[in-house]
Amino acid sequence: MTDSVHDDVSRRATALVLATADELPHHRAALTDEIQHLLAREVGELRDESSVHTAALRELRAAGTAENLTVFTDVVRRGRDLDLAGDDAAALTAAEEYARWLARRRITPGALDHAYRLGQQHVLHWFLDRIAGQEADPRVAVAAGRRVMDIAFAYVAVVSRHVMSVYESERERWATRRGSQQAAALSVLLAEGCTDQAATEKALGYGLSGPHLAVIAQPDAAGPSREDRTDLLRRTENALAEVGALAGAARPPLLVLRDQEVVWAWIPLRAGGLDRVALSEASVTRLLGRAHGLRLALGAPASGPEGFRATHRDAVRAQDVARLAGARGPAVTAFFDAEVRLASLLATDPDAARSLVSRALGPLAQDTQAAGRLRQTLHGFLDAQGSYVAAAGRLHLHRNTVRYRVRRAVELRGRPLDEDRLELELALVACRRLGHAVLAPGPAGPAGPAGRDAG
Repeated sequence: MTDSVHDDVSRRATALVLATADELPHHRAALTDEIQHLLAREVGELRDESSVHTAALRELRAAGTAENLTVFTDVVRRGRDLDLAGDDAAALTAAEEYARWLARRRITPGALDHAYRLGQQHVLHWFLDRIAGQEADPRVAVAAGRRVMDIAFAYVAVVSRHVMSVYESERERWATRRGSQQAAALSVLLAEGCTDQAATEKALGYGLSGPHLAVIAQPDAAGPSREDRTDLLRRTENALAEVGALAGAARPPLLVLRDQEVVWAWIPLRAGGLDRVALSEASVTRLLGRAHGLRLALGAPASGPEGFRATHRDAVRAQDVARLAGARGPAVTAFFDAEVRLASLLATDPDAARSLVSRALGPLAQDTQAAGRLRQTLHGFLDAQGSYVAAAGRLHLHRNTVRYRVRRAVELRGRPLDEDRLELELALVACRRLGHAVLAPGPAGPAGPAGRDAG
């Protein structure tokens, strides 16, 4: 393309963009409605039926959308970037106030960012459709489309950073203002129960009527260093948003920063309760694998003000189990797992639990990799009702390997599996869940009875 042709295409593309921008004010009301429906459909936390989205808040969201459309049109017409620190400082008052409202209602920042990306996409589609319908020359249409996209991406980058800054400032201000009230109300609720539900809910900013799932979160000792833990609350919030999606959360969770290392949280569940298939320890652990760097203790779901207290007590018991298991324990410990409930009873007296394990397992209670493999295989075999084939399938081993390991475990134990069977199964649960806290120190080297397993 020669310089003169290029200049002509550029000039016509610029004129086409400006002409299209001149049309936008006539379609602003329709575009605003379309974007509201899009956000309500695509962003779960911004759905109109959500209890946090009152009529006033929906009106503010619409006002913010219309305001953004007006400002964006002006930016396209002027052909320069938005200057929110200068001439355009007062251009987005409704959008800023909407961000503040979301912060006060603990809507996650990801929902706000998602809303801006969806709005950007919708407006770009409108522009590109108009350009394609008005310009027959593909060179001009492509140039005009690129120009609009460049302006739109630059605009949203500036605006999203600005409203996120407003959101974070408001969240910090609101948290400081409400922190003392919330802490006092929570302390009374957990210690004494609920005497005035409406007042307690107002102080907490959280409804108590439905089912709840309590969570205790703390940094993984093997994860980020202490210097990197200043964002613990934010990482927990992001992790629990994903856990809440799995659990079927009705609203954002209540989060309380207990100290610099621990966050207490309650996830409000929908009326149907917890989907324990979707929300398993394994599924939550996979979520935490996405660099959240956290360890979670989950309670069992329970309803109402008393359920709020009960699920937290369960989460504390699960945390006790996880604490005894130490760094080698799982990243997620859920009290709604029957093994964890049993382990929590054993954890109340670690000395008695160690004696039980030693008595029931003998040399099989050594804290070695070889003994651990034998215990794991034996547990899987008993859990499969004594079926080598079923155990092999669950453990992803050959059935001959399962057979060998079970025989070796019986030899080390020194008595048949049916002898003191209940104590045996309790001991295996204790080993699985409490780990080194109940195991006997292994030999200094690879020698020792359990160390001869090569299966």
